[in-house]
Amino acid sequence: MSFQILIGVILTVLPISELRGGLPVLIEYLVRNKMIVWPWFLIVLVLNIGVIFFIFFFLDFLHYRFMEIMPYRLFMERYLERVQKKAKKINRKMDNFGFLALTLFVAIPLPGTGAWTGSFVAWTLGLKRKESILAISAGVIIAGLIVLFASLGVFNSL
Repeated sequence: MSFQILIGVILTVLPISELRGGLPVLIEYLVRNKMIVWPWFLIVLVLNIGVIFFIFFFLDFLHYRFMEIMPYRLFMERYLERVQKKAKKINRKMDNFGFLALTLFVAIPLPGTGAWTGSFVAWTLGLKRKESILAISAGVIIAGLIVLFASLGVFNSL
């Protein structure tokens, strides 16, 4: 496996970059080396959706224990403050659009709007877990398709 593929996979599971950062790295390598894109696209989707389960598990079972560690607490207090601001905006939209608002928030392929933040928002708002996972997963798939087509240059011809 190439170093660039490894970097793309790692970027896929990290906050901020997620598939928005990892997928273009993979696509560039795959296209340059005339390799099939779809299997790697599916791997990236599965990894990014898998992050949702990791985040909820972490927040439900480990977060409160880690809050006793000062550096973690300082980081999380700042991070959760930013997430709560986003959560308030989404919560207002959810009154009108339901879980579609969460899906659209995650689907926007910009840093800070992916599965990580979507999961934190859902947890912060105390949203129903099953519906949140489905909404966030749908958003990841939409964002993945947008990033895939953009990386393949589909939008260049429009």
